[in-house]
Amino acid sequence: MLAHQVNSKMIIIRDTEQLKERGLIVTVGFFDGVHLGHRFLISQMKEAGRRLHLSTAVVTFPEHPRKVLQKDYQPRLLNSFEEKLAHLEETGIDYCIILDFTPELSRLSASDFIRDILATDLHVKALLVGYDHRFGYDRTDDFEQYALYGRRCGIEVIRATPYAGDSLHVSSSEIRRLLAEGKVDNAAKLLACRYRIRGSIVTGFKVGRELGFPTANIRIDEPYKIIPATGVYAVWVYLKGKRYAGMLYIGNRPTLNNGDEITPEVNIFDFSEEVYNEDITVEFVRYVRGNIRFESVGALAGQLAKDRKEIELILKNEE
Repeated sequence: MLAHQVNSKMIIIRDTEQLKERGLIVTVGFFDGVHLGHRFLISQMKEAGRRLHLSTAVVTFPEHPRKVLQKDYQPRLLNSFEEKLAHLEETGIDYCIILDFTPELSRLSASDFIRDILATDLHVKALLVGYDHRFGYDRTDDFEQYALYGRRCGIEVIRATPYAGDSLHVSSSEIRRLLAEGKVDNAAKLLACRYRIRGSIVTGFKVGRELGFPTANIRIDEPYKIIPATGVYAVWVYLKGKRYAGMLYIGNRPTLNNGDEITPEVNIFDFSEEVYNEDITVEFVRYVRGNIRFESVGALAGQLAKDRKEIELILKNEE
């Protein structure tokens, strides 16, 4: 099926033939994170859509454009593609148009993209351009040139105003920086939601069980998804349809000399079921401490007990 609905709201389009005579206003981008800046841009599109009596659509790509052009490039993503679609649907747009970013598409000039893709294939009537966004092969054109290209093929090109809420600098790069520093609570403010990782539970070293803190080791679904800084976090855990409090550890277990591999594992409070291969989602609430090497396993167990008490208090206040 080439078009389907998510929760009977946003319609996902892969076959552009389904857009004939729809009358669309669109904005184009990768939208990693669907953060406050993206949401502000989309709200402007929706407002313009109401004024112009047009349906609203985001045009985006399932794979990072640079990854298509550079096979060895490893993007650091805030969302999996499925998460991005879910966040876009939260904005209340009518359509999400999925374009495969190909080498051929990358070679189109801005003029060609507006004429051949937006006007001819997608039947767009209006295009909202981010205030500092540039597209096309050489990325040298500016808004005035986009507006000229649009007029030639019947598309009204509108320039968005920048997001300036609370004097915050909002960008995907800034959110990545915050996550790299463990500042998950600050990242959540820019994302308009708490940062999450999703995956399946796999067999680990089972050392946590011996310490009195059994953990579920997580294999993350999206291989390019950013893992926040090493350390211990207060988290909410979503498992088998329920939410639990939890203590997440990201690191290489320096006290146990387990090598250099960084793994996320979570101790789920008041939970004792065997859940191997189950899907799990972890929602970051707050950073608690760094990845510390302790003098003994006993000292580690004592610190974990203190961590749990601190995290229980954090999560109690977050409910």
